[in-house]
Parts: sequence; structure tokens; C-alpha cells
Amino acid sequence: MTLELLAPVEMSQADAAAIALGHPVADLMEAAGSAVADAIRRRFPPCRVLVLCGPGNNGGDGYVAARRLAQIGWPVAVAITAPPRGDATAAAAGWRGPIVPFAPGEAARVDLVIDAIFGAGLQRDLAPDISDVLAAARRIAAVDVPSGLDGATGAMRGVVTPVALTVTFFRKKPGHLLLPGRTLCGEVILADISLPDAVLQTVQPRCWQNDPALWRLPRPDVTAHKYTRGHVTIVGGGAMTGAARLPAAPARRAGAGMLTIACQPEAADIYRTGEPGLLVDSTDVTSLLSDARRKVWVCGPGLGNAVAQANLPLLLASGRQIVVDADAITACAGKPDALRGATVLTPHAGEFARVFGPLGADRVAAVRAAASITGAVVLLKGADTIIAAPDGRVAINANAPPWLATAGAGDVLAGIIAGLLAQGMPAWDAACAAAWLHGAAATTIGPGLIAEDLPAAIAACLRDMSPPWSGASKS
Repeated sequence: MTLELLAPVEMSQADAAAIALGHPVADLMEAAGSAVADAIRRRFPPCRVLVLCGPGNNGGDGYVAARRLAQIGWPVAVAITAPPRGDATAAAAGWRGPIVPFAPGEAARVDLVIDAIFGAGLQRDLAPDISDVLAAARRIAAVDVPSGLDGATGAMRGVVTPVALTVTFFRKKPGHLLLPGRTLCGEVILADISLPDAVLQTVQPRCWQNDPALWRLPRPDVTAHKYTRGHVTIVGGGAMTGAARLPAAPARRAGAGMLTIACQPEAADIYRTGEPGLLVDSTDVTSLLSDARRKVWVCGPGLGNAVAQANLPLLLASGRQIVVDADAITACAGKPDALRGATVLTPHAGEFARVFGPLGADRVAAVRAAASITGAVVLLKGADTIIAAPDGRVAINANAPPWLATAGAGDVLAGIIAGLLAQGMPAWDAACAAAWLHGAAATTIGPGLIAEDLPAAIAACLRDMSPPWSGASKS
């Protein structure tokens, strides 16, 4: 699986390693341009094409693509932003077709524009005259990334025109998955240009696209019983009782053998109106922690700051695995050290900013830093969820549909994480798997989703992912 995501500087390292292994730049450029031409030929009927070429290697790929399309009879012209330099010079010399002015009118009169101006490593904002030419195009196919898109962060450098197709090489960049980059790239094709996988030993990537191939779900063996599958305890508040109940069902659906809601005595009867399989205990948290079987806790949903501030320090000091969400994160506003001892933190962008400060343009770096500071896995919730481990590993999740943006969905996610932790799944793997299952379940449900729909859909996703099973378990 090609799940590694390479930032532009890492892709440059990979190219350098490939050259050292005997793969000349000219061969890689020829393969890249040919891959662009092939992807366009497969997705668009023959039409008038204008290839916009920058001065660097991205432009070199464009010259090759222009030549390849012209060779099969497509009407192709080239427009340049600046004369080619370095390795692109030879590729430009191979173009014998028409060269037209770099102007909006030229882009507007063709059927397809190939954007080979700048690649993923652009370090400045796109000049307005270049943006104007791209904006005039009817349809665009981009080489590597749409010009102006930061391949490391997914941010726009200036005005970036969305494209219909992006062809990139060897491995995707984080910017292909991170927003707004993901919405600007259109269909993303990852092309093989014969760059050897051995170069990854030099790069040693630390960022991946989240996918089931990245982790392994826990599977009970034939001797399993409810205690071996783990006991999850959720700290429940007295006001927003629904928020504490929402993680319960997904934790159980994800495989936890038992689940208890720990609450104050005056709220116990409310919680007991929930599903019959929910245990409710109004004993204080300190007493419940004396039971060593309660290894995984969820703290935050619906608690309120006062209850969170009273209970979170007890849990963090206990050495148990703690999923910290919602109010328990907000209770640590401006005090990231107060979250040391947590296992997984699940903030949305606003909660993250309250504790760690503004995310800034490089959200991957910000989430990595938060994981390093706290020693916890940090899962930044959103349409492009980022999951960072304290050791620097990062996964970007891109399977969440927009209808997952509904109240309570984040509480459900915390429950899935807890259910997987309870079965012994490592924290980063559990957070990655939970994020992916969350998105997959939402996709299964479709529009009209509410948070209460998710647990049954999670069970369906797990069933579809499970191998055939036989044998008996103890009750």
C-alpha cells in the first residue's frame, strides 16, 4: 500500500536518493510527463490543449506531456511563464510545437489547460498574473498539485483555481488530503514513475493516509470473556446526560466487554433509563479507581468545567488509559501540561486553540507539537482529521462525509477509541482506526445522519471487515 505521505522537502530527498541509485532526472521527468499525458488521455476525449509550463521540473514534466499528447494527434500548444532552467531545459528542447503567449485569452480558447507551472514546494504566493491565466481556463489538469497549493499543509498560496484532475508521482503529499487542498485537487491520480521504494529508507516518512492497512483491529480469541475484552468507564455529568451516554454504545459496539457510567447519585436514575446493557454507578471516582479492571476511562462529554476539573486530575494520576474530550479539554485552557497522563485527546479546532494556541497554517506541525508536549495521542477532529503520536507519527483521515458534522458525533468517536483501547489496541492505532470507522459508518448511513445512528453502522462496518469466525466465547 502506498499510504506514506511525503512533504515537498521529503519528496526532494526521495528524488535525490533515486538519482543516487541510478535513476537520472531526465528519465524520471520523461516518466512523469508521460504519466500525465496518459491520465489525461484516459479521462478526456481528444481536445484542444494548452500546457502552461513553469521554469522548473514541474514545467519540464509539462513539456513532456505536451509532446506525448501531440504525438497521438491532439492539438497542443505551450505557454511559458519563464525560460526553462536546470533539468527542465532538455525537456523543453524536445517540444517542437507552437508556443503561444502566457495570457488569459489563450487559456480561455482551449478545452483543457494543463497546469505545470509550480509544484508542491512553492514558497511564495502565486503572482496575480498567473492566477488570472488559470482562472480563465474552462477545465484544468494539474501536475503534482494545482499551482499555489502548499503540498505540506494544504493551504493556498495566493488565489488557487480548483482543477478537475491532479496527477502526482510516487507518493501523495499531505496537501492532497488536507483542506482546502483536497477540495482544489479534483480527482487525484498517483502515478508510478519507477521511483524505487528503497528511497523511503532514506526519507523515513512519518506521515500516512489513514487506512485499514495502517492498523489491525483487535480480535477476541475463543477464550475471550467480558473482562478480557475490557471495561470502559465514562464519567457522566448531571446536566448534559445525553453527551455522556453517546460514547457508551459505540464503545460497546467497538468491542468493549463492559461499560459503566460513573455519575453523581442525583443523576443515576436518568442514566439508568438508557440501554439495558449500560451499567450505572454513583460511587465516587476515587473508589471506582480502586478496581484495577477499570483500565479505560472517558472524561469530558457533557461534564461541565467544574466536574471536569474535579475528576480529570484523579484520572490522569491513576495511570489508567484516559480518553479526554470536550469539557475536560476546555477545563485545561491555557494549561497543556495539565493534560499530561492522558492517552488520547480529541479536540476540535476551537478546543485545541484554547489549550495549545492557534493552529496556524501548518496544522500537522501544531498537532505534532501538542502530542509531544502532553505525551498523548492528539486527534484533531474535522473533515480532515489529523492524528499525531508523541513520537511524531501522523495520520490524516480523509473518509469523513459532510453529514458527520452533527451534534454528538464527536462523543461517539471518543467512545469508539475507548472501546478499542479496552481491547489492548495501541493508542495511536486505536485513534486512527476509530477515525476511519467513524467516517465509514457515516458514509454507510448517508444524508440524514444523527449521532444516535452511528453505533449500529459501526457494527456493520466491523462485520464487513471481519474474517469468518467460528468458536464459542464465555459470557
